[in-house]
Amino acid sequence: MSEATELSSHLPVMPNEVIDAWLGDPQGIYVDGTFGRGGHSQLLLNQLDAQARLYAFDRDPQAITHGTEKFSQDPRISLVNQEFSLIAEVLEGKEKLGKVNGLLVDFGVSSPQLDSAERGFSFRLDGPLNMKMNPSKGISAAEWLNSASWESIAEALAKYGEEPFAKPIANSIVKYRETKQLETTLEFAELVESAIPEAVKRKLKVHPATRSFQAVRIKINDELAEIEKLLERSLDILAPGGRLVVISFHSLEDRIVKRFMRDASRGSNPNCGIPLREDQIQRELKLVGKKQRAKPEEIAINPRARSAILRVAERT
Repeated sequence: MSEATELSSHLPVMPNEVIDAWLGDPQGIYVDGTFGRGGHSQLLLNQLDAQARLYAFDRDPQAITHGTEKFSQDPRISLVNQEFSLIAEVLEGKEKLGKVNGLLVDFGVSSPQLDSAERGFSFRLDGPLNMKMNPSKGISAAEWLNSASWESIAEALAKYGEEPFAKPIANSIVKYRETKQLETTLEFAELVESAIPEAVKRKLKVHPATRSFQAVRIKINDELAEIEKLLERSLDILAPGGRLVVISFHSLEDRIVKRFMRDASRGSNPNCGIPLREDQIQRELKLVGKKQRAKPEEIAINPRARSAILRVAERT
């Protein structure tokens, strides 16, 4: 790992923009739905009073173990090993539902996951083809690729990776497993590369396996369904005036977030066809500014921020 990569591996994306959007009442209740290595949580805690509370969630038990050690002396933070789609249920049990001043979710894969060969998230490192966000739940990428039908693989690559060569790649996978089971990240990456025409590969700005790795990761972790569940429950989680702060890293995620915030901010008209005054329209969210992207100076030291999109909405 280069010095620049090592430096950027633990940097939270768009830190100033996130804290500006997330922080309201310094004595309030906050939720970090994707704790990771605690970069954003640490920045928030630096701004919170002693009475404040932060509930930090992550489905990866390694992230929770790290956070428990890092914040063991800070009584303001509680760490929860759970999917973010279940935040509302956890908060309800703590009698905090509808009382949250700020909810942050960062949909990116954490750098420690990408940089660990044994987690199997990256085509840069040779390791077991795993990709599970929670190693103790669900099936691995290898198990799915070795058992799924051609149709299921091609569909997932096209839908979740927006891969134009989904069918040839699926062909390569099915043919390969006739004689040998897929086991490692490099095996999978090489199979993907072999199915993409040379002329196309020469024009790509990213590794040829990027879309396929994304697609399989999303598929086995059910990531888009998790996002949709969280967004729906965010309206129950937030207090009036509470902020929903979302960081997406690719178009599939951002499309879901954009549509949800747009629809919730438009509100409903129970008397369809009858013009209403602004104060009669039942809006659930208010959009806060436009989408934001990382500034060039941040991207220079943290290349991961290049594809990040930040959207913010406020509970009415």
